[in-house]
Amino acid sequence: MKTQRKISRTMSTQHPDNVTVPFFANSQDMSGEDEIQEAYYVISHLQCQEQMWDCEGKEVDNFVVRKLLTQYEHFFAHNRLGRDVFLTLRVPNPTVEHTEGKVLIETLQSIPRSFDAARLVYGEEIPPIFEVILPMTTSHKCLNRVYYFYKDFVAGRQTLPFYPGDISIAEWVGDFKPEEINVIPLFEDRHHMLEAAAILRRYLENKPFTYQRVFLARSDPALNYGMISAVLLNKVALQRLAALEKETGVEIYPILGVGSAPFRGNLKPHTVERVLAEYPDVQTFTIQSAFKYDYPVTTVLEGIRKINAASRGQAGEVDAERCIRIIDSVSRAYASKVRVLAPVVNYVASAIPPRRKRKLHIGLFGYARKTSGVSLPRAIGFCAACYSIGLPPELLGYAGLDKEDARYLQTVYHQLDQDLEDALPFFNEDVFKLVPELRHLLRTELFPFRADEEHRKITSRIIKAVREDRREGLTHLILEAGYLRGFLG
Repeated sequence: MKTQRKISRTMSTQHPDNVTVPFFANSQDMSGEDEIQEAYYVISHLQCQEQMWDCEGKEVDNFVVRKLLTQYEHFFAHNRLGRDVFLTLRVPNPTVEHTEGKVLIETLQSIPRSFDAARLVYGEEIPPIFEVILPMTTSHKCLNRVYYFYKDFVAGRQTLPFYPGDISIAEWVGDFKPEEINVIPLFEDRHHMLEAAAILRRYLENKPFTYQRVFLARSDPALNYGMISAVLLNKVALQRLAALEKETGVEIYPILGVGSAPFRGNLKPHTVERVLAEYPDVQTFTIQSAFKYDYPVTTVLEGIRKINAASRGQAGEVDAERCIRIIDSVSRAYASKVRVLAPVVNYVASAIPPRRKRKLHIGLFGYARKTSGVSLPRAIGFCAACYSIGLPPELLGYAGLDKEDARYLQTVYHQLDQDLEDALPFFNEDVFKLVPELRHLLRTELFPFRADEEHRKITSRIIKAVREDRREGLTHLILEAGYLRGFLG
């Protein structure tokens, strides 16, 4: 039976991949009230149907619902939060982020208060928040812990008396609604993306759900295993989730976390049709900060309109076993180059403006490569650093393909050539002066391209500054190059 609720096609996020600071921001690095205004702006003006509210790694504003409904009363009176437009919380995962565990508890406990605020405004019971995203999901147990903690220890305890013979908690402070929430798993690493359907199958057991949303990362897999591997991991995961939907009868609605850089998904206002064609079976696409702020507003509106208006389709079948073999080969080739690049990337990344006042959870590459001594910034910082030295990270890992696998890849990753065509103009051979070991590791001769001369000149200045250990002015040059690309990282 098809779910009656609206499932959004576009989800605005707070990923800091933008060069341009939005007009309403009070500082270069957005936070606090800026993000309240952003949530209103992207929903009301840009027509995003959903805003992801990040509750990990920063000071959390648990009064976001009350502020939106009171500061922008007229808009939300006609666009009901929780029915017409949506706010979805991304919470910390205590299994991985131990120091953020209490933030999860505080966030879950704030959901009934948001319900009360909305009920006061609307005069009816529409939960403004009823879903949370759990990052770095590794098992059904992680999901169940969040689901049952809210159900049994937040909403469920309202009927208990304070002590025998006394009134209940709900009688004293009011009822706790909604009585349960949906938990959206976010899968970010190779193993758990490939196991996403199996993990979800266990989570769905003994629950009366008619639908389930699931979030697949695109940036962290690219950081960990290379762009090609990230695309194939998503293709296999989506295929297995579609099979799970048929098996269980529970509708599965995938969310794909795409950014503007080709390495991170290549979703820009003018590439919307290509991304929709690459992932026809995805329900919800993330609209990250570069998409929103690094292009003219009319162009942004048109891109979002196209996604919202497009119908979800079905993807062609992929050979999962062959894809996994390619992933393994490409990942090895990619890792060998990243180990060489890591010191330079970390140096340049230190000069990249954060754009948001937050400390997001550690990149999975840091976990996966900890024993070999390789640590990297998060995916946006890594991508920005690579582009800033004239090395599009899309090239890394391609040498792991043999001719047969390269031919097969063209039949599965349909937009590969176009993604490379978008990235390669930003390649600068001067990068070999900075990292000479890469010259024999990259197969740049396979990709004929015309360089963006203005970008090349700026990245040559960055390369020279890094070689001479001159940090002064580096951030300004990084931003100049980012303006030309239309994204920071």
